[in-house]
Amino acid sequence: MYRLFKLFWQYNLPRWSILFIDTFVCAFALSLAFFIRFYFDSVMSAIDKENLPFDFLIVLSIRFISFFISKTYKGVVRYTSTRDTTRIFLVVLAGSSLLFILNQLSLRFILGYYFIPNSIIIIDGLVTLFIMISSRLAVKALYFEIKNPTKEKMHVIIYGAGEAGIITKRTLDRDAAIKYKVVAFIDDDEEKLGRSLEGIFVYPQSKLPELIKENEIELVIISIQKISPKKKNDITDICLENNIRVLNVPPVTSWINGQLSFNQIKSIKIEDLLERDPIKLDDDLINAQLKNKVILITGAAGSIGSELARQCANYSPKKIYLLDQAESPLHELDLEFAEKFKDTAFEVVIADVRNNERMKHVFNSFKPQIVFHAAAYKHVPMMENNPSESIFTNILGTKNTADLANEFNVERFVFVSTDKAVNPTNVMGASKRISEIYIQSLGKTSKTKFITTRFGNVLGSNGSVIPRFKKQIESGGPITITHPDITRYFMTIPEASQLVLEAGSIGKGGEIFVFNMGNSVKIVDLARKMILLSGLKENRDIKIVFTGLRPGEKLFEELLADNENTLPTHHNQILIGKVREYDYAEVKGIIEELIKTFNTQNNELIVQRMKDLVPEFKSNNSVFQKLD
Repeated sequence: MYRLFKLFWQYNLPRWSILFIDTFVCAFALSLAFFIRFYFDSVMSAIDKENLPFDFLIVLSIRFISFFISKTYKGVVRYTSTRDTTRIFLVVLAGSSLLFILNQLSLRFILGYYFIPNSIIIIDGLVTLFIMISSRLAVKALYFEIKNPTKEKMHVIIYGAGEAGIITKRTLDRDAAIKYKVVAFIDDDEEKLGRSLEGIFVYPQSKLPELIKENEIELVIISIQKISPKKKNDITDICLENNIRVLNVPPVTSWINGQLSFNQIKSIKIEDLLERDPIKLDDDLINAQLKNKVILITGAAGSIGSELARQCANYSPKKIYLLDQAESPLHELDLEFAEKFKDTAFEVVIADVRNNERMKHVFNSFKPQIVFHAAAYKHVPMMENNPSESIFTNILGTKNTADLANEFNVERFVFVSTDKAVNPTNVMGASKRISEIYIQSLGKTSKTKFITTRFGNVLGSNGSVIPRFKKQIESGGPITITHPDITRYFMTIPEASQLVLEAGSIGKGGEIFVFNMGNSVKIVDLARKMILLSGLKENRDIKIVFTGLRPGEKLFEELLADNENTLPTHHNQILIGKVREYDYAEVKGIIEELIKTFNTQNNELIVQRMKDLVPEFKSNNSVFQKLD
């Protein structure tokens, strides 16, 4: 018997056999319709008896031809989908409608009476629909039951009882390779609570812990397309406390051919939990600043620079010049733009912002109107060990670019700075603060609007903590953290880039815009959550090791210095920092002398000059502390 079943499921029935089975079902349905109709009225008229063979011939012919034309018989029954049942419904409805029309013609023009009672047509249509659809669903259910004879199915809860939630359930149901059983929906909509969707009841979020324990849940899938970051964090925290994996349904736009497959449902990532509510941009204002403009982006191959380029491409610029000295990443960006932004004019430029002659040729040749200066060295320990390179790239590179923007009458120059420039404790932060001072003072005497943007760490940027933790988890650990109390502000790369565009558009020149980074995140908590999201346990699978603060590293980042305050803007995530202002002539001379110290390669002399210019620069955990 088992071999017979196995043989039955192993091969698909010939298509023509499905067509004849469907026709036989229609014959049975028509017979049942006559039985039901005349069971309550035992007397069948002579005309109805006489027309009975003719009725069967007409009805079955119409059904057969409609099935053949619509190809309902070509679907694999065991994989019957919603689309298949919809097609059957429409074909049967169309056939019944045609029978009704023929009946009217028979009454008025041909026989002078109905060749088949209208009640028979209605009953036949309903019975045909019921049998054809239910039989297919029964075969599908039986197939999956035989395919999973052990009944060892993983119990799943789907968060979201809307359309996406139902599609997610159907995706699990139709995948023969997956042994999952949906036991509950969770939703916040009170109108849905207590209802049953495809046999599964809907519960409020407050019931989630109880459902997890009662049903031995192993997976929770978040299907809601627009869910607040707080809600997503709450759900994930409940699941992680109970050692439950959390999966996330991707946006509808990324579904393959508009259909969701199980392989697209991925584990939730730590980046998803650090997101905030979407930023509301003043698109009209940004569009007015960027549309039909020539834009130059330095450091375009980096995390922020490349995202700035992508964002700018959405505002119909005249042309974007993507400038960087890193050949391979710039080549990758070139390929990406050629594929994704075919309607945007762009050109990649290999150049070093430290080379004034090369940069002057760029400005003279391309005549940029908007400059986003994102090129910089950013890693604190690297710059602490190489102060001269910090001077050369972060300060000289910025000075070269800013001077040329002024010389060639660039409309706007937007400088991408960092929160490490506030009360700097390291060479990198001090170099960025000196760059801020220079372009802010230059802006006083220039027609160009020089604007500074300052924000903290961005998620997923090259060398940032999250990609590093991921690699350490993949390699079996340990995760290394400098200090158990260290905290950082985080912002997504698109979020930071969007705010740079917004700040660059509203700036009138001379401002230092500070971004609202939300709440700071304790790095050790971040690491622990990443371990849990990977399905592992701290100290059992992955250890966390504290290595001590690195040279120049702070425990807590700041966005404003102690003696600074802020002014609000129209955007609640962008503030204007009120900082000390400097005289350009004085600053210019000091910075030029500072840059000349590069040739000495004397690290102590270089750092001492930096401290002279930025008195609040106090080294931390560094060999340069003796200079304070």
